[in-house]
Amino acid sequence: MTDLFVDNILALGNKELPIPIRDTTKKVLLDYLGVATSGRKFLKGKHPDIIANMPSEAFLNGFAAHVLELDDGHRHGMIHLGASIVSAVLEVAKKEGLKSDDVLRGIIMGYEVAVRCARAIQPGHKMRGYHVSGTCGTIGSAMGIGFARNYNYDQLKSTLACAVSSAAGVLEIQEQSSELKPYNTARAAYDGVLAAQIGKLALPGPDDILGGKRGFLAALTDTPHPEFLTDFSKDGYCIEGIYQKVHAACRHCHPAIDATLDMRKGLNLQLDQIEKIEVHTYKLAVGSHDHTEIKGISSAKLSTPFAVALAIVKGSCGYADYNEDNLNDYWIKNLTRKVRVIEDDNLTAQSPAVRGARVSICLKNGEEFEATCLYPKGEPENPLTQEELENKFRGLAVYGGLTKEECDEVISEVWKEDFDIKKIISLCCSKK
Repeated sequence: MTDLFVDNILALGNKELPIPIRDTTKKVLLDYLGVATSGRKFLKGKHPDIIANMPSEAFLNGFAAHVLELDDGHRHGMIHLGASIVSAVLEVAKKEGLKSDDVLRGIIMGYEVAVRCARAIQPGHKMRGYHVSGTCGTIGSAMGIGFARNYNYDQLKSTLACAVSSAAGVLEIQEQSSELKPYNTARAAYDGVLAAQIGKLALPGPDDILGGKRGFLAALTDTPHPEFLTDFSKDGYCIEGIYQKVHAACRHCHPAIDATLDMRKGLNLQLDQIEKIEVHTYKLAVGSHDHTEIKGISSAKLSTPFAVALAIVKGSCGYADYNEDNLNDYWIKNLTRKVRVIEDDNLTAQSPAVRGARVSICLKNGEEFEATCLYPKGEPENPLTQEELENKFRGLAVYGGLTKEECDEVISEVWKEDFDIKKIISLCCSKK
């Protein structure tokens, strides 16, 4: 299985990059730069010594890019991608002066490997308690570097073995008032750099790290789907299937947020007249996301009840809305306790192809209002426009310390045919 996977992934990586895929990847890069820059500023403000004490730029950016819950992901793999993969590729690109084509290829193939590995082990991987953004993020980071450096077959196979053995991360790290969820994406970036460095030596590894009796599939899931590791017959790249976020909450909360905001537009809701709120959604969006006792901002970002209450009261769920004032707001707390999250068998059957939610708001006078969202904003079926993406970048980057002129410079540079990655990094990810 491993030989077949490396053969196929190498063949795909050696193809000339289609212009639409290059453009998609530049959007991924721009989105990452915004969330990483703002995340660094957030971390420095909350923990002044954190930047100096991180073990590497890849680790720091991997942490920063996930801390605001605004980074990209893939619904089928249930994985966040850019925080680990782009962080790892950019560290190597900066140190080694890689060309823009190498950077783009590294990101594209890092996403390809991570998504395929994630889909091969989900949903059993998550049900066991693993955090796929940590496990498969490590593998994608390492292999992304391998492609950015133009590794040969033996180097890629050795890198893959090192990365699979390094894959780690449990979901319990995000529970209660924990602020350590980004540690898994940070470590995935860091370990990916290390795995790629050892893999470069092409030291012999096991014959089949993916399909062996104690390999990737056997160790990490009860629901193996090896076809995602062996079948490359379908056209297209996994990076085309990612989502990008507009709300600073866990992606499982987004369909309920969008449905609530859509309903709110046409209603003049009196908060004291709301009797109860029900969110009907798919199974994996219920557990760990239905809590009404909020224990800090990180807890709030994982809570659908809080997100719905925030959307009703404030009309938005951006990074600036997740603050201590709103955590203690009377009406947000009051409405949070009135939200019940319920599994909908039909939506469960449709997921992960569709990850939707139906929100019902019931008033004390018996009136009831309902809205459904099947594809939250940012999914491939409901993508951000280029203008929306650039506006998201500007808002986050200005918060992160860039001037408006520097924002224009970054956007202009990213869209060049042959961009200067060192210049982009110096403007964004090197801001102190």
